[in-house]
Amino acid sequence: MSLICFRRLGLAFAALLLPAMLLAAVPPNPAAPPTHESLAGQLLVASPSMGDPRFNHAVVLMVRHGRSGALGIVINRLLGEKPYASLLQALGEPSAGAKGKVRIFLGGPVQPEIGLVLHSLDYRRPETKVVNADVAMTATPEIFHDLAAGHGPKRSLVAFGYAGWAPGQLEHELALNAWFTAPADEKLIFEEDRSRVWDLAMQRRTQEL
Repeated sequence: MSLICFRRLGLAFAALLLPAMLLAAVPPNPAAPPTHESLAGQLLVASPSMGDPRFNHAVVLMVRHGRSGALGIVINRLLGEKPYASLLQALGEPSAGAKGKVRIFLGGPVQPEIGLVLHSLDYRRPETKVVNADVAMTATPEIFHDLAAGHGPKRSLVAFGYAGWAPGQLEHELALNAWFTAPADEKLIFEEDRSRVWDLAMQRRTQEL
């Protein structure tokens, strides 16, 4: 996995929330369909007919969804595990006091050099964005240091990259049944075996096949 200089992570949060050239699973419809209710804080679950291999069996926690487009983090694409000390050293950062290992996920195909953390609400920084009643997102260097020192949130998921949709794209994909929606909860996001997340999310979907 290719990682950017760690100090650039402090800019990640702002970059994630600004409109950008976003990549979606299905080409946008020139005539954008009516706007759906915001799906921020919910899950998108790739349908069995999803044609884009990057999103095959993907489950995405939606962070933002509005007129300017949508952004989410794939939560079931595990890339591997490495010690926090090794991660910090690879990023050119001090690693003294770093404890334990971290699982690293591919959050999506857009800007995979950007690192961020989905986490429980017991941890807050000024830059933290609350996603729903159970989960927040922080994308600053400080949270990585806190996690490595054992002072971070109780539950966390470290991801690089994200999934993004330009205005109207996600609505078009929903109309094509490329995605289902499902309620999110902490256990599904942080605790369940990643190989079971898609199946469990499909069981909770709000649309019928």
